[in-house]
Amino acid sequence: MPVAGGRTWRLVAGVAGLALALTAAGAVVGGAGEGPAAPAAAAGPVAGPAGQSVRSLQARLKAQPKDAAAWAALGAAYVEEARVSGDPSRYPQAEEAFVRSLRLRPDDNAEALAGRGALAAARHDFPAALRDAERALAVNAYSERALAVRIDALVELGRYREALGAAEQADARRPGIPVFTRFAYVHELRGDTAEARRVLELALGSAARPADVAYAATALGRLAWQEGRYAQALRHCDHALKAEPGNLEARECRARALAGKGDLPAAVQEFETVVDRAPLPARLVALGELYEATGQRERAAEQYAVLGTWTGLARAGGVNPDLDTALAAADHGDRAAALRAARAEWQRRRTVHTEDALAWALHRSGRSDEALGHARKATATGYRNAVFLYHRGMIERAVGDEAGARTSLSRALALNPGFSPVGSREARRALDALEGS
Repeated sequence: MPVAGGRTWRLVAGVAGLALALTAAGAVVGGAGEGPAAPAAAAGPVAGPAGQSVRSLQARLKAQPKDAAAWAALGAAYVEEARVSGDPSRYPQAEEAFVRSLRLRPDDNAEALAGRGALAAARHDFPAALRDAERALAVNAYSERALAVRIDALVELGRYREALGAAEQADARRPGIPVFTRFAYVHELRGDTAEARRVLELALGSAARPADVAYAATALGRLAWQEGRYAQALRHCDHALKAEPGNLEARECRARALAGKGDLPAAVQEFETVVDRAPLPARLVALGELYEATGQRERAAEQYAVLGTWTGLARAGGVNPDLDTALAAADHGDRAAALRAARAEWQRRRTVHTEDALAWALHRSGRSDEALGHARKATATGYRNAVFLYHRGMIERAVGDEAGARTSLSRALALNPGFSPVGSREARRALDALEGS
């Protein structure tokens, strides 16, 4: 079998293996493993009990099964494992750990409540995440995890003004990497990238643990990539990888920066490594589009096909994957399904991301007039996102607003000319056609 096919079958087998893991996820004290994507768009790590890995906590609980704090710590460790690698099989285990902790200590258990809030956020149940975070803060107003989860939940519910207030309060109570990175993201969503960069640089300067250095440097790299500063993005991501060589988020950041610079073979190689270990939707699409851009259409189709498998596994782990899959399906799958998913997610929460996803799904379904209002709302906060501007420009072109389309497409390409191997090419073609007319 050719190398391409062999690599893809390894990927599919790996995803199928996660399905088998889900069926055995009921036992909380089991073997160590890997686990899902960060819930919120910028959710970073929250420091757990120092030195307490899943394995050490499992050993402790075998000896002391009535240790409520250890059960809460184990649940948090499972959520963090899941955040890193993209395997939802840890979520049911985390849920059971929090249940046991709260059963043993139903009152005054901020650790379990905050951890359960982080789990709800990871499953994209943001109202539940907010409730648990606030319950935890009622017990311990200085809980770092609860403060971080509250920011994440408010961001993902589209309540940006409240999220800024929560970030300011968290910064006053528990300044540190988890709060700094979230504070920066709230500023980024409001269009203040200079303040976001300043906060992230402070975070990086204060980071001591390798994981914190890697996360802050990667966040700076992502921000640089968003603004088309690819060489700077590479420097930040390489800094992250020096601190933590196995960090997949840093490697993904590096891959996107390489693609932006036009080094597609190197970008493909990086993304293949990342996708083999954590086949999340955005990564599958990015690798598929790189294959398309390099003329490997069959390999691209194989990447897009894995999306359906991931969606099934996510749902089995209690995750709502609608926003994750709507955009991917709109471009590379079932457009009707994409529209259903985008509508469902938009009904649950109104964020710039759900507005953009619904706008694009409507446009791809031939309903551009209906899409335009959502595309405008997606760009209304000042959030500097080339994909949003590209989507808006293509929708404006479809409804006959040529001046608006020229402005939006030009802004997208000026901001981040390599935002997508496929989307950037389509944006240039559309802009050339508009200028030619």
